Amino acid sequence: MLIQTSSQYDLAVSHCRDIFVNKMKDYGSAWRILRVSSITDQVYIKAQRIRSIETHGTQKVEEGIRSEYIGIVNYAMIALIQLELQGKEAETELPLKKGMDLFDRKLAETKALMEKKNFDYDEAWRQMRISSLTDIILMKLMRVKQIEDHDGATLISEGIEANYQDIANYALFALIRLDELSAN
Repeated sequence: MLIQTSSQYDLAVSHCRDIFVNKMKDYGSAWRILRVSSITDQVYIKAQRIRSIETHGTQKVEEGIRSEYIGIVNYAMIALIQLELQGKEAETELPLKKGMDLFDRKLAETKALMEKKNFDYDEAWRQMRISSLTDIILMKLMRVKQIEDHDGATLISEGIEANYQDIANYALFALIRLDELSAN
């Protein structure tokens, strides 16, 4: 099953990456102006919208849950890039190639973490409800907000980067589960 997960993960990532590339072509790296805390709030809005649609079963904006999970993955990568580039405010305009290289590296690091955890947890996420994945993303965002409010300091907990990697991985798991459900 781990091989299947890896290929499904890569397929989900490719959809996210395509969106990121096209948005970089449309807007450049306008996102470089955002503080990590603003990215956290943007991801929170996306996750809360997913939860609202899951809870109420209806939506008024045509954009669906799938696109919101893709947005969560992409914003998580943006947050990880911003964390790496902190203090380099002068570098607000990233060339497409550099932006994509950073994006690809952060995704590769996030996938490596997923593979380790997925092995240890024996693919438990496959038995989870998609709504639980949404709730875990929201919980991780609340943790990130707390850490940000404490200027990044933690006593024994993982930091912001690890939480963003987990957020991306849970969103990718949700995309995989959505694909599986639509195939059945």
